[in-house]
Amino acid sequence: MTGMREFWDERAREDAFYFVDNRINYKDPGEAQRFWDMGRTDLNWILGELNLTLTSDQVVVEIGCGVGRLTRVIAERVASVKALDVSTQMLELAQRENPQLANVEWIHGDGMSLAGIDDASADVVISHVVFQHIPDPRITLGYVREVGRVLRPGGVTALVLSNLPAVHEWSPSLRERMRVLIGRAPGGQTHEAWLGSSIDLDDLRAAAADGGMEIEQYVGGGTQFMLVRLRRV
Repeated sequence: MTGMREFWDERAREDAFYFVDNRINYKDPGEAQRFWDMGRTDLNWILGELNLTLTSDQVVVEIGCGVGRLTRVIAERVASVKALDVSTQMLELAQRENPQLANVEWIHGDGMSLAGIDDASADVVISHVVFQHIPDPRITLGYVREVGRVLRPGGVTALVLSNLPAVHEWSPSLRERMRVLIGRAPGGQTHEAWLGSSIDLDDLRAAAADGGMEIEQYVGGGTQFMLVRLRRV
């Protein structure tokens, strides 16, 4: 998906850490350690809320790995990680920031599927605050079906999805637009690849069933950060 790739390549060049996690300060190099520490906190939050444990014999697929913030924490706990991202720039930074990760395969994704990952090859699929930025919910639902393809029978996925349509609309003020133009505020805030879209629960159930999965648990319905655990039957 060319538009998505170009958008995230540009954001990576602008301030990759901020656009992976905009809770940190924009263009502040002093935030680096907090950025990496929050990756560990976020992974523990996902696993804890969904009652999941990663084990040393598992193969994990991470969708939307960015600069490898969660990847490095996942890699500590499992046999291997297939870390996929649509942005060439993000993947280059990920490899530069994580040279120690010998058990990670970095995969350049097409923005629409899990091409490059074999059928029934993964024990776990994880994605954190990635699908919130996909502008067309049909693409997100296509990814859900793809998760079912790559999971082994009994395999599980932990996804963070938006279930709040209103949050995906934003009209910046003239002052905010001017701050962007002079480089004092983040770019891309009105781009569809940043604003993204939400997912309806019934549509999610249908896509999961198409992929041979069922919803085992979800937490935070009606919010921007709904956690969902699906299992391949």
